[in-house]
Amino acid sequence: MSEQNLSPIKRVIVIGWDGAGSFVQHTSTPYLDQWMKRGASTLRAQTVSPTISAQCWGSLLHGVSPDKHMLNNDIAADQRYPDDSPYPSFFKLAHEAYPGRKLAAFTCWQPIMDGIIEEGIGVHKVSLPDVELGEAVAEYIRNNQDLYLLFVQFDYPDYAGHKFGFGTPDYLEAITETDRFSGKIFDAMEEAGWLDDSLVIITTDHGGGGLNPKGHGSDEPLDKTVFWTCAGPGIEAGSEAPEELGLLDTAAVACRAMGITPPVEWEARVPEGWFTA
Repeated sequence: MSEQNLSPIKRVIVIGWDGAGSFVQHTSTPYLDQWMKRGASTLRAQTVSPTISAQCWGSLLHGVSPDKHMLNNDIAADQRYPDDSPYPSFFKLAHEAYPGRKLAAFTCWQPIMDGIIEEGIGVHKVSLPDVELGEAVAEYIRNNQDLYLLFVQFDYPDYAGHKFGFGTPDYLEAITETDRFSGKIFDAMEEAGWLDDSLVIITTDHGGGGLNPKGHGSDEPLDKTVFWTCAGPGIEAGSEAPEELGLLDTAAVACRAMGITPPVEWEARVPEGWFTA
């Protein structure tokens, strides 16, 4: 259900760095730093349990905890998300509210496309390796000035964490490299004149190294604590996101920015005082 949308926000962009946790504070991320200064951010947001990719991305996109959306890595890889679920993604809500608007998702991890974002709702879906993904998104922005909702997922930090260990120098370099990949998107946004009228959320699904130096899935702080930043009209620049903010609240923030009333079944909530100016 859509509300009358008189917001100065012209589009919503959500960018995820898989497996980055709160480790971004320990390495160079100049593009992320710029966006943190532009809006509200935290290094202490909490993701859902278990701290596994499908469960976490499912909560970010569908606004509920894993025991409700019922996604895991195997299900996301093998099954389509049910059309009749009471927990639709914010993509589906955007399609229903604004059927003529342009929606796109670019991910490295294919199961997001296959089993987390619904089929048949007009989402332009592209899956590519990390090194190609940022430029592909930038090119799409240059050629689609009417883009309304975009989701991007980079996988490199998670890959490096599993290979080298979360928090290791090679892992931290993968986060820095992901910042550079994301920078191609931000440069394209600036070129398109989108910096001041876009709602941009940048976050991650989980961290790692809590119980297993090369794994994740536990409720230990290294696995569970994630960075989260949101910038755009209605968000105070340089502010601290509230302590109670969680990863699944991303869905509610995206909906509020689009003027969409989410399902009452959602657990996601918009932080108090946002979008009231």
